[in-house]
Order: sequence, then structure tokens, then C-alpha cells
Amino acid sequence: MKVAAGFAISVLLLLAVAHAGPSTTPARHAEQRARMVAEIAAGARDTGGATGRPRLSQAVMDAMVTVPRHRFVPLLLEAVAYENRPLPIGEGQTISQPFIVALMTDLLDPKRGDRVLEIGTGSGYQAAVLAQLVAKVYTIEIVEPLGRKAIKLLEELGYRNVAVRIGDGYNGWPDAAPFDSIIVTAAPAQVPQPLIDQLKPGGRMVIPAGGSYAGQHLLLVEKQPDGTATTRRTLPVRFVPLTR
Repeated sequence: MKVAAGFAISVLLLLAVAHAGPSTTPARHAEQRARMVAEIAAGARDTGGATGRPRLSQAVMDAMVTVPRHRFVPLLLEAVAYENRPLPIGEGQTISQPFIVALMTDLLDPKRGDRVLEIGTGSGYQAAVLAQLVAKVYTIEIVEPLGRKAIKLLEELGYRNVAVRIGDGYNGWPDAAPFDSIIVTAAPAQVPQPLIDQLKPGGRMVIPAGGSYAGQHLLLVEKQPDGTATTRRTLPVRFVPLTR
């Protein structure tokens, strides 16, 4: 049964790619990105009560409409790259739903001069979005094949302000700290203290946390001038676990 189901999914994906036809053209991708951004805006309105962000910043929306998400997904999924849902990228990992990428980015309040740490590079998509908005992105991926692919793709697309490291992100990137903000794209059971330590006073961290898929919430952690941290829960989410 598993073989049959997998074959059926593969056939459907191939048919979707074949049916897409013009989706490989820049104009078609631009149209798909515009539709994706409209769905992100609608999602922000619907969840604004919980997130405090009923409208995302224009800078974040501009970044979402600029970054070519179809380059960050497997070729067979290119036809559905701009749908507002997560997609598999191999190695048991996923690229996040565009709305969640936009929301997490907006919650950071990114500024042009910021230095941002990302834990969980994945395909490199979130790093590419951040690279449109800040001075420097440091990103760590524990799954080596994904990290190598992300390095190659980000270089190919011209993102010169992104540094990728392959390794365990739980302890952050101490030799590049402190950071203006930190974003985590995999869920630990609790917020790692080393990441709080590497956040500048006044800085923000956006992180999914919880012991299981059902118990995860997206958290906004803000570091106070005295070094303490306050945490606000926003939306329930489902992320892959943070791997050690």
C-alpha cells in the first residue's frame, strides 16, 4: 500500500508540473507570488488578534514578493511552490508555509543594519527573505546535505550577505554574537538558553516551542535591558523538532 500511495503522489505531482506549462516563465511566477502575498495579507488579518500583527510591514511583503520560492523547493513541486502551505524539501524536512515565514519575519521587526541569526537553514528560503531586509544573516543547518544545497543555491542567486554554517544550532553562533534578532525554524521543547544569551538587549527572538506537534506555539521572546527575557505566545504551529 505504501508503494502504491507513493507512486500515486508522484504521478499527481508530475501531472501538476506538466499541466503548469507557463509556470516556468518569470511572468507566471510573478503572478503566483502576487497571489501568494494576497493570501498572506488575508492570513495576517485573520490571525491579527492572536499575533498583534493584523497587517505585516510593507518591507516584509516586498521581500516575500521578490524571493523566488520556486527555486527553494524540489523540481517536482515547482508548480505548487507559491501555494500557501509547507512543502517537503527532502531529508525529512520542510519549507515553511509562506504566511508563517512572513509572520515570523515581521515579528522580528527587521531593520537594515541588523545582524540576524537563523537556526534551521533548510532550503535557504527564510534566509533569503531576511537577506532582503537586514545587513547580515547567519544561518545554521544540522542536516549536511540540506546545508550544502542551501550554500550553493544562495550563492547562485546572489545572496552575498548570508553566511551558512553546518552544525548543531542549539548553542547558536557564539563567535558572531550578539545578534539583533534570532529566528528558529524548528521546535525545541523549551527555548534554548544559549540563544537568549546571544540576543542583544532590546533584541527579539521568534521561535516555535513545545514538546510535541500538538503542543507547539510560536513564541516572541524579547530581551530586556537588564538581560531578562519576556515571552509572548502567539499562534499554535507545527514545526519539525529541533535536532541536536
